[in-house]
Amino acid sequence: MMVAIQLHEAQADVLRIYRGGFSGSLVSALVWSSSAAAYQWASPGAAMAVLFLGGMLIFPLAALVLKMMGGPAFLPKGHPATPLAIQSAVTVPLGLLVAVVLGTLEPAFFFPAALIIVGAHYLTFISLYGTWLFGVLAGSLVTVGAVALFALPALREPSGWIGAAMLLASAVPLYLNYRASIARGPHSAEQKAPAFP
Repeated sequence: MMVAIQLHEAQADVLRIYRGGFSGSLVSALVWSSSAAAYQWASPGAAMAVLFLGGMLIFPLAALVLKMMGGPAFLPKGHPATPLAIQSAVTVPLGLLVAVVLGTLEPAFFFPAALIIVGAHYLTFISLYGTWLFGVLAGSLVTVGAVALFALPALREPSGWIGAAMLLASAVPLYLNYRASIARGPHSAEQKAPAFP
């Protein structure tokens, strides 16, 4: 029972501090839009570089958005959710290397593969934030990527724009979920984060 309570408290901290994760979705949508634009108007190689390098800037830019809103933008030192957050973040650039290799062989494979990789990475956010909304986002991204890759080739090239739209759309329910958690009161995301050794 104690472990469950500690997990709930850690999830509430993550939900509160990162405002439900909405800023990450907003910044991700911007990066994906930039990459899709580069694919359409520059080259597939430029699109891969934008998504790979831009992906590394998502967390610091999302933190900047949170800072501009006021309040904390980072988990406190020693927080038990930090290792899972770091592990989740590291999977994306490593996974995108696979998408880059596929995109080098066939440029139209890049975005569908990237959608599957990024979508799978959001599965860890279900445990990190304690909300099923990330499961919906993960499932949606993976489904679009898989359908484009294996069933509907016509979706391959525009799937960068589709991914950007899905990420942008997800920011609204993520933020509303954060606001609802505040309204729930005690043991919600409104509580002050405990100090962790």
